[in-house]
Amino acid sequence: MLKLSELSPAKGSTKARKRVGRGVGSGHGKTSCRGSNGQNSRSGGGVRPGFEGGQMPIHRRLPKRGFTNIFKKKVALINISDLNRFESGIEVDEILLRKEGLVKGSFDIIKLLSTGEISKPLTLKINKISKAAKLKIESVGGVIEVI
Repeated sequence: MLKLSELSPAKGSTKARKRVGRGVGSGHGKTSCRGSNGQNSRSGGGVRPGFEGGQMPIHRRLPKRGFTNIFKKKVALINISDLNRFESGIEVDEILLRKEGLVKGSFDIIKLLSTGEISKPLTLKINKISKAAKLKIESVGGVIEVI
């Protein structure tokens, strides 16, 4: 029987890490693979990310495009077919939708879309609803309350 303590990686699949600064005989001693002089041989040496040796960096050469709309609303979308899991006549609101895992995370608005079919009358408390979804809900005797 195989034991956890006897597990080992496949032969040739792992490689020992480079241990630098462990004496001249190791081949990685003295300057510890950094070379003799220069910025990269110093402690704390090296250039910042995006630095191209003084050449105009690519993030400054390329033109800026677009903008970020700070007033954008984050919308959680639900399909009408997802509501079939609820019992007939139940009141469906954000708390129940979160409990069922239909909406997750942070958002500003919950919107119901008309994808799929519904067969049970439900009472919906929701922020937005598409016209087609509203027709489908009302055709089976459901009630919509826009909050």
